[in-house]
Amino acid sequence: MPETIDASRKVVIENVEPELDCGRYAVKREVGDTITVRADIFKEGHDAISAAIWYRPEDEETWQESRMKFWDNDRWEGAFTVDRNCRWYFTVVAWTDTFGTWQSDLRKKYDAGQEVLLELFEGAQLLAAAAIPLAEGPDRDRLMEFLREVAGDEQLASGGLIPRSAWAQFRDDVEGGSHLTVAERVAAALDPALLELMSRYPLRNDLTRFDRELPVQVDRVAARFAAWYELFPRSMSDDESRHGTFDDVIRKLPYVQSMGFDVLYFPPIHPIGFTFRKGKNNTLNPGPDEPGVPYAVGSDAGGHKAVHPELGTLEDFRRLVAAAREHGLEIALDFAIQVSPDHPYAKEHPGWFYIRPDGTIMYAENPPKKYQDIYPLNFYGDDWESQWAEWRDVILHWVEQGVHIFRVDNPHTKPVQFWEWMIREVQREHPQVIFLSEAFTRPKMMRALAKAGFSQSYTYFTWRNFKGELTEYFTELTQGPMKEYFRGNLFPNTPDINPEFLQRGGRPAHMIRAILATTLSSVYGIYSGFELCEATPLAPGKEEYLDSEKYQVKAWDWDRPGNIRPLITRLNEARRQNPALQEYDNLRFYPADNDNVLFYGKMTEDRTSMVFVAVNLDPFATHETMLHFPLPDMGIGWSDPWEVEELLTGERFFWHGGSQWVRLEPDAPGRIFRVRAWRSSEHGFDYFMEPTLV
Repeated sequence: MPETIDASRKVVIENVEPELDCGRYAVKREVGDTITVRADIFKEGHDAISAAIWYRPEDEETWQESRMKFWDNDRWEGAFTVDRNCRWYFTVVAWTDTFGTWQSDLRKKYDAGQEVLLELFEGAQLLAAAAIPLAEGPDRDRLMEFLREVAGDEQLASGGLIPRSAWAQFRDDVEGGSHLTVAERVAAALDPALLELMSRYPLRNDLTRFDRELPVQVDRVAARFAAWYELFPRSMSDDESRHGTFDDVIRKLPYVQSMGFDVLYFPPIHPIGFTFRKGKNNTLNPGPDEPGVPYAVGSDAGGHKAVHPELGTLEDFRRLVAAAREHGLEIALDFAIQVSPDHPYAKEHPGWFYIRPDGTIMYAENPPKKYQDIYPLNFYGDDWESQWAEWRDVILHWVEQGVHIFRVDNPHTKPVQFWEWMIREVQREHPQVIFLSEAFTRPKMMRALAKAGFSQSYTYFTWRNFKGELTEYFTELTQGPMKEYFRGNLFPNTPDINPEFLQRGGRPAHMIRAILATTLSSVYGIYSGFELCEATPLAPGKEEYLDSEKYQVKAWDWDRPGNIRPLITRLNEARRQNPALQEYDNLRFYPADNDNVLFYGKMTEDRTSMVFVAVNLDPFATHETMLHFPLPDMGIGWSDPWEVEELLTGERFFWHGGSQWVRLEPDAPGRIFRVRAWRSSEHGFDYFMEPTLV
């Protein structure tokens, strides 16, 4: 006989979803989510089958169970809800529904006029097998009643396949079989209530379990729904001649809070090296007072576990974390695995670096660019284990200071397996920690990092400006396989990226990108200056900012004329008030007759929140178009009147039909329509949906 045969596995279970690379990686969900599980389940012959999902949190050994239902073509479906921030596991089990099969066969034989006394005896055996293990209670009593009706005296006198000792005791409890006619006994046996009762206590003699436990990383909701604001703490003094401090940032918290952001994100706050320090606009001849690039981490003042002395102390930072929390903000830190030549690691652990033939440590390069102020790390050196552990401990150090969100700089230049190990190590003890991958690189590498454990990922959104490419890209992100593990965090700008669209399009372009970022994804962010429409390039054709904060302390005019703070504030408010905008994978695109207008919507599953967005993608001209709303998907009849509220202006409209006209000007490039109410001709009453502040 073939050694691989397992005769106990009588049911075939395959194509279980959701899964990622056959369970190699975890799919992602958030606390409170209901996870729908589907699987192909079948066996030979015509026996009925039952199936269930077994699921548990990582730290519990006992499985919970949720029953599955037949869907179509041997496809089964079920669901379970995750209520804790941790890793979960699930699998699928199935078994022959012995009683259901017996009941079905009994009906067929009896309807065909065949003798069924033996079949009734078999049914009595099944009822007894289910009832014997039960403690006294209403379900056992009900099973006993059915057994008396189904069984005959001659059947109760013999235990059949039930162990003789158990049957003898059970027979006494039954107190004799029924004296009903065969027809009456068959009617009792086919009672739907009996099938429902037996389904609670199934006979799982051939229980078959799927051969894998599939992981689900259940994050807190902030992994899916959040608004990020990035600033350089050293520029918060509002005086270019004075280095900002953590106390200066504390004074800016009301400014960030007033716009409705959830996360306040800092570039590296550590000591900065002096060797090959870069000057203003990336020059190689800095003056004595140039502050250097925060990504050149490390000096005599310390490394990745220290704070820059001019920002304050570690205690000052903890005060900032607490103050931010009081303002409804969570601090996120940049985690940049690179060091300056002055970093303590360079002296203490030379084996962690790449050594050139002349004995010097190799600095970073991305030819033709050179970064003499940074040493890259060798993750496969002889001392790799201690290095990996140290980077994990750096994260754990900042977790102890109250930081639970990390934006990771250039993760694609480090091994994917390192991230898989490190993120898992951290989240096993601190599941609340969120990691954002800053990897503007090849698509497969970006996907691999997300699979490895990154909670969120930067995207190509920054360079997607036109209707076709936006539709194609976001359909891929939110409706294809990537939705299971890749959460796109949309940043229209970063300290490194000043896109041409913003440079050329001015204020209208910033408004367009703000509306798109806040509504296409449930998680987005901006780098400070975006709300001021700052887009002056370093030089023509360069996607870099002139006088970038990466190289100098800046002072911003926070009330600069033409700023779009009111728009950003209203967008964040709309996101909080409308649950549809808080979901990620519910994005759908709809027809608009003008190729310069992008039209899309988001609806909650129960349709209690429905929001539709139309955006003029052209920052230079006015465009008009017809928008075609998906009334059947919305639950609205073609002749039903319905009311919408435009969330940016507060205007309300009564509409009839699914096609509506809109005019979008450069200074008002977007419309966000919330479906407020409609009258159903079928049901004859109004539906009202009011926003709920989250």
